[in-house]
Amino acid sequence: MAFKNKLLSNLVPVFIISSVLFVILFACSNQTAKAKPQFIFKDPPRAGIVAKIGNEEISEEALISDDKLDFFELKKKEYELKMDRLNKLLVDKLIGAEAKKAGLSTEEFINKKVVGSDIKITEKEYQKFVKDKRLPENQINAQIKEKIFSYMKTTKRQESIDAYVAKLTKSTPIEVFFKKPRMNVQVEVGNAPTFGGTSAPVTIVEFSDFQCPYCSRVVDTVSDIKKKYGKKVRFAFKHFPIPGHTLAKPASEASMCVNEQSTDKFWKYHDKMFKNQDKLDNANLEKYAKEVGADMKKFNECINSKKYKNHVEEDLKSNPMNSFGRVY
Repeated sequence: MAFKNKLLSNLVPVFIISSVLFVILFACSNQTAKAKPQFIFKDPPRAGIVAKIGNEEISEEALISDDKLDFFELKKKEYELKMDRLNKLLVDKLIGAEAKKAGLSTEEFINKKVVGSDIKITEKEYQKFVKDKRLPENQINAQIKEKIFSYMKTTKRQESIDAYVAKLTKSTPIEVFFKKPRMNVQVEVGNAPTFGGTSAPVTIVEFSDFQCPYCSRVVDTVSDIKKKYGKKVRFAFKHFPIPGHTLAKPASEASMCVNEQSTDKFWKYHDKMFKNQDKLDNANLEKYAKEVGADMKKFNECINSKKYKNHVEEDLKSNPMNSFGRVY
């Protein structure tokens, strides 16, 4: 009992000190929280003005400044969430109305009339999915394969629902009173390698890195655009060698040395380098140039003079991401 009283007598002062410290800290944090700028929230004097500091009006553009991309991504996410909710409402209201006529719940109607009770994925569809998504087959075990099949079934089910809603809204389109956000970016094509029509209504500018494995996935897409749209689309390639990819800049400079001889040869050279990203040393850069039919004397003179070093640097600087506060 004496030990217990002694223990309590020791703990009480500690408790009192702790309590006092807590009160002091709380009071200080309260004072800090109150020390804020005074804001008055009101309607803007005109469109595009978001604040006023003294007599100076602050535009939305000035407020966003270098964080344009972050704000755009937030607006895009908001738009996608709204569209997702709207699509769910379409199912509830439009398919729900059809289900009511049939004397079924919405889920029952979808299973019986829209999707069907048994969604099947064939082995051929599975193989195509694996190929399209570039999944490493040697790493797919039975469990992963089952998950892929499950995902494909869910996707096919949703596609059937979307198709049914599309049919219901064909004659009576849904009116939407919010817009998809757009971000205007001005990029000059300049003397970048291109294909397609010079007066095409659409211009695509790609910034890429010959050593980047993710960038190589775009090659097939670029090829598809070329085959499908021809002169209807103008496609331009700009260089964006990422820091740390030590072979990327020399590869970019070499590609421009090929391009000055022939743009067709550039695109062949472009494809070869993306297919051999682990072999971009000087000897192989020379080898690929020879294989695409470049004049090797001119090519080597161009490489040795570092003729396109500044061109690659200018491409790096012209990347729109630089003006959006992105650092690479």
